[in-house]
Amino acid sequence: MKISKLLVLVVLTIAIAGPTAVFFKDSSLSQPAMSTESRMPFLHGFASPPPAAQSELASLERALEWINSPPLKASDLRGKVVLVDFWTYTCVNWLRTLPYVRAWAEKYRDRGLVVIGVHTPEFSFEKNLSNVRWAVKTMSISYPVAIDSNYTIWRAFRNNYWPALYFIDSQGRIRHQYFGEGAYDQSEMVIKRLLMEAGAGDISDGLVSVDPQALEVAADWSTLRSPEDYVGYQRSQGFSSPGGAVLDKSHTYERPARLRLNEWAFKGDWTVRKEPARLNKPDGSLVYRFHARDLNLVMGPAAQEAPVKFRVTIDGQAPGAARGTDIDEQGYGTVSEQRTYQLIRQPPPIADRDFQIEFLNPGVETFAFTFG
Repeated sequence: MKISKLLVLVVLTIAIAGPTAVFFKDSSLSQPAMSTESRMPFLHGFASPPPAAQSELASLERALEWINSPPLKASDLRGKVVLVDFWTYTCVNWLRTLPYVRAWAEKYRDRGLVVIGVHTPEFSFEKNLSNVRWAVKTMSISYPVAIDSNYTIWRAFRNNYWPALYFIDSQGRIRHQYFGEGAYDQSEMVIKRLLMEAGAGDISDGLVSVDPQALEVAADWSTLRSPEDYVGYQRSQGFSSPGGAVLDKSHTYERPARLRLNEWAFKGDWTVRKEPARLNKPDGSLVYRFHARDLNLVMGPAAQEAPVKFRVTIDGQAPGAARGTDIDEQGYGTVSEQRTYQLIRQPPPIADRDFQIEFLNPGVETFAFTFG
């Protein structure tokens, strides 16, 4: 994308008038209308606990582990522009920002930008360092990653969200922040300006161009009518099996005769816990009535060495051209890692659909539905 030097400098001057933090809103992004009770599909997180008694960058020294880098301290970053990206590897909202963060890290690395991904887990299995290492490798993340499983860095930044970007100037000050998806051009122009302030010279060339694939493709906001929902009882919203959930015990569930939009149910023998629901016997299923281009499900085998086979249908039929990247045209797939699985990516027209995933053998744990 080519832009004139004059336009870049004018916009950057407006965007970065001083060291105050701003929340960017991308007014060109069409977002679905949601009730105040619904979880917004482009931004989610936890309320931050009380802040730690330390500065933001100094908190990096409390990381439990580092990937792609030796441990970094605030003193190591002096004179550098730092982009801190809070992420958790199953978050589809973060996954859709990743192509841009990767591209910025690559383009501006030699001009003084240090991108640091702070991995703060949402689910317990995301504390597993082997899982995070797998994600870093699979997702082609080459910049430093700090492991923040105890939320120390999260608290120091007073952060509440995945994804969250913090733009830090060469003097260690947070100059801007952005929560959620979108505003990629504005974010990159902030990076450019901070680098120019730090003495990187004229970098008024164009903005990065990305080619996202699979889960990294931006949501179709214009057709999205289904919010993120959780399968475990701690945060579940749309569960509709008759009789409700039986907590922390094996129970045989039935699906209701009819599901309304954004309602879902179990069929078969499941144990519902705070985070996951685990299938205890073969041929159990999950059904969901949704309205979105994409349907994803966070899930994994309860025992890492025991993959679970499944089949997906949409409106009772094999998905065919509506299949996601993790199933074939007949809807068959295998749960082999604890991660986000893309199960449906349907072509237009987008309408209310009945989704079903039937697991052919037991031992799967399911965590959350996300949409795009």
